[in-house]
Amino acid sequence: MAKISFLGLGVMGYPMAGHLLKKGGHDVTVYNRTPAKAAQWVKEYGGKSAASPRAAAQGADFVLMCVGNDDDVRSVAYGDNGALAGLKKGVILVDHTTASAVVARELHAKCKEKGIGFVDAPVSGGQAGAVNGQLGIMCGGEPADFGRAKPVLDIYAKMCALIGGPGAGQLTKMVNQVAIVGLLQGLSEALNFGLKAGLDMEKVVGVISKGAAQSWQLENRWKTMVENKFEGFGFASDWMRKDLNIALAEAKKNGAPLPNTALIEQYYGRISAAGHGRWDNTALMGLLKN
Repeated sequence: MAKISFLGLGVMGYPMAGHLLKKGGHDVTVYNRTPAKAAQWVKEYGGKSAASPRAAAQGADFVLMCVGNDDDVRSVAYGDNGALAGLKKGVILVDHTTASAVVARELHAKCKEKGIGFVDAPVSGGQAGAVNGQLGIMCGGEPADFGRAKPVLDIYAKMCALIGGPGAGQLTKMVNQVAIVGLLQGLSEALNFGLKAGLDMEKVVGVISKGAAQSWQLENRWKTMVENKFEGFGFASDWMRKDLNIALAEAKKNGAPLPNTALIEQYYGRISAAGHGRWDNTALMGLLKN
């Protein structure tokens, strides 16, 4: 049993922290910017909560973070009440936030100065993957640090792999998001085309999902997309837009053209401007239908 701190109890972090206690049997302390959410988690799972990242991190063997963006990572990690101020030498800090490779490398350097291991470990699989402990975890960092962290991460992972050095996990998540939105736009156009053609889409999907068009998004989201249902589930359009902007910024630096991704980011901007930024990212279909 390890002493673990989990910082950030959003739709992903909340169940992930729960798995560490219930499934992993670890001693877990949580922190959330909204104390009521932390109190709710303690009531549901047990464990403890702390009033600051520093307080949560004190005495921990592993500290895991899952917050919103680069600024959130820095606000939780740095400062007098930040996690780094409470960490002892030899601890492993893991960041599950989908953030930039820049902040991952920055945090790795800060941790190394203090004798702390760091792994950037963004996840894929959505809320359902977090709840069911079936996440794909793509990691960047030093092999020794990853080796120590992996048994903890495996508690809620379907697949957990070290891709490369610091920042490689975040870069892999960018690859993941670019692939997903390209697929979603194509799927939206295909399903909308089928509807306009008057086809029975259940029969259509029953056939094409057994061939080269098969994908997780097709099998799990076609029905809600066809029915124009985007609320109350899945990965929010605003979150995907944030992730795409991270990828587009990185692409400017490495010279990779992302014309389709840039266009789809604008589509998500239209969804957000219409007040539907919390809709699932399959709302690309809604733009075509409406």
